Amino acid sequence: MQKQEQKESKLSRRVLLSAMLAGFVVAIVFTVTPWNYIPTEVTEDVIVIASMEYGCVGESQHGMIVVVPECSAQAGDTVSATFNVPSGKINGYWEELEQRQNPMVDEWDRNVSGSGLSP
Repeated sequence: MQKQEQKESKLSRRVLLSAMLAGFVVAIVFTVTPWNYIPTEVTEDVIVIASMEYGCVGESQHGMIVVVPECSAQAGDTVSATFNVPSGKINGYWEELEQRQNPMVDEWDRNVSGSGLSP
């Protein structure tokens, strides 16, 4: 009768390192969510704040300051502008992230200005 020897196979270091690296990459992609930082091109009407020699400076609906070149509008006018906005600002990711990081801060706390203690 022949003896059969069972040989234990060990995973090589290269295979283990590759599996750990793949797991790390997947965890980073789902943790950092890079698609929330990729800029999105937006065209919208902005309200002109100031008129300069190089164009107009305006404020968008997203609260972004936008420079519109070759613009002759006056302060208070509305002009169309194309600019980049981070995707997280449009889809609400940044607000959700801030709410999760600061759960005790509500709307009233955000609107309070000044410093010192309340009486």
